[in-house]
Amino acid sequence: MRHIKALAIKFMTILIILYSLLAIFESATLGEFLLISALVTGIAYIIGDLFILPRFNNVVATIADFGLAFVGIWVLSSMFIYPTTPIGIVSGFAAFFIAISEALFHVYMKEKVLKKQYNHREPFSVLNTRLQTEFSEEEDIDYIKKVNKNRE
Repeated sequence: MRHIKALAIKFMTILIILYSLLAIFESATLGEFLLISALVTGIAYIIGDLFILPRFNNVVATIADFGLAFVGIWVLSSMFIYPTTPIGIVSGFAAFFIAISEALFHVYMKEKVLKKQYNHREPFSVLNTRLQTEFSEEEDIDYIKKVNKNRE
């Protein structure tokens, strides 16, 4: 249920951004917007949110989502929509706005969706900076007696 809710939020966000930008610059139908949004959402959710986000941090996952969104929108728009403007520019703007929304979505993913799955641990984290240092002194009773005897 958590993943379905997260997918619905991500799908609606991508659909609104794509409809806002592609409807202005392109001549596309609602079915094409829904298809492109569903494919970009599915690929970005699996690769960016379930694979990259738990293993790396939010910044790396957001950059990966930008790249995935840019390539996905560019390829799918070139296949389904007859471009009247350079599709690369429109794809870049859409990917930029999707990346901004993904940075906020990743916070939601870590708080609500992935926390039960990974128990607040990052099992494959490359950027793990939680280090601990331990200080102690030797407490060998025989050694202490020997040192005290030599001092006398």
